[in-house]
Amino acid sequence: MTREGFKKLCTENVLLDGATGSNLMAAGMPRGVCPELWVLEHPDVIQRLQTDYVEAGSQIIYAPTFGGNRINLTRHGLEDRIRELNLALMGYAKESARGQALVAGDVTTTGQFMEPLGDLTYETVFDTYREQISLLEEGGADLIVVETMIHIGETCAALDAARDVCDLPVMCSMTVEADGNIFTGGNIIEAASQLETAGADAVGVNCSAGPEQLEAIIHNIRQAVSVPVLAKPNAGMPVISADGQAVYKMEPEAFARHMKILASQGATLLGGCCGTTPAFIRALRHALS
Repeated sequence: MTREGFKKLCTENVLLDGATGSNLMAAGMPRGVCPELWVLEHPDVIQRLQTDYVEAGSQIIYAPTFGGNRINLTRHGLEDRIRELNLALMGYAKESARGQALVAGDVTTTGQFMEPLGDLTYETVFDTYREQISLLEEGGADLIVVETMIHIGETCAALDAARDVCDLPVMCSMTVEADGNIFTGGNIIEAASQLETAGADAVGVNCSAGPEQLEAIIHNIRQAVSVPVLAKPNAGMPVISADGQAVYKMEPEAFARHMKILASQGATLLGGCCGTTPAFIRALRHALS
């Protein structure tokens, strides 16, 4: 997809998909494993989930390449399989989309901090993202999403890397506290403006909190930028069970009602994160229609 085509697409509401990780765990993925490797070995699980999202109304689904960068894969001893994993997982998503939805190559944090908070240099982070995004483009990504980011410098490095290797649309979303502050400093309003200036085609928030807590944040982002605004929150705030599991109790219809408010505040790219399922996307589609 061209950047101009993406801009035209976002003149109306665009439905994203819902959660991947929480649904994989519900389907049997153990804690502590590398999700990318587990998905590679269980293609039926991810393809059933993504097919269900497309049937529910998702117009953009995220490829299960979330942690497929070299720094993250090295922690699992999988750095030599980066090409295999990214190309195969992108292929799974393209098959699931069946030409009925666009597929975003999904990129996230390396899990380590950049200078001055940590030891990673900009050059190392840039090269890490450049490698993965090159593979995602090769695998047929229609666009790139840089998501669940907690550091503006790392987000900019990923965006710079994407701009260096391809001309695909790039969506950037950060995870924030309920007041809009970013966990490593700064706030999402300033970050959104910075990312637009750096060349992002859409900016916003994902994960973070439930949709009921993001109304002011989405409104303020919309006032600060001219590019499309993305909202992909969790199914409310989780309750931690006795065995340490995060339990999300918001129902699809309640989620959809709150998401409709976020749409009224200016978000046009709308989906769900942790705790959401295809039923949430279906309810959202009905609420928006």
